Amino acid sequence: MTEQLTDGLRGRTVAFLVANEGAEQVELTEPWEAVKAAGGTPRLLAPNEGTVQAFDHLDKADTFPVDEVVAEVSAEQFDALVLPGGVANPDQLRSEAAAVGFIAAMVNSGKPVAVICHGPWTLVEADVVRGRTLTSWPSLATDLRNAGATWVDEEVVVDESGPGVLISSRKPDDLKAFCAMLVERFAA
Repeated sequence: MTEQLTDGLRGRTVAFLVANEGAEQVELTEPWEAVKAAGGTPRLLAPNEGTVQAFDHLDKADTFPVDEVVAEVSAEQFDALVLPGGVANPDQLRSEAAAVGFIAAMVNSGKPVAVICHGPWTLVEADVVRGRTLTSWPSLATDLRNAGATWVDEEVVVDESGPGVLISSRKPDDLKAFCAMLVERFAA
């Protein structure tokens, strides 16, 4: 393993923002483990304190303790952001003003953001995709185009055309490439 993968995120705190129910578990846990393996400190943010109920597609999976309520933190406390998918997760998050505001603040401050599957719905709500190129679960293509983004069907997309870098992937099958790219770009 290279030095960057084992130690490249040392001293960096990465926010993982999800709704209290509905995140796709593997899209939360695999990037989380990648951040930890690279020496970073992942922190789980949600709209409410307590736990997050993750899902394996439509079936309930494990629960995870919330580290911090998103309304009680600021972008200045974090070095990067991961937005896992799951259909219900970003649909709930985009109706939470504190979550949308936090996402906008992270992107607009130039901090790197990684998003997968249905997660870009929250970026659309935060109005931070205009002029950017992203990928997502295919059903979001029209939403992203309508919000001013260019949608492409690729395993992982890195866009540097706005403040900070946006890293996006389509689905759980893309997680290996997604995790490698987010570690690389979060460490840069």
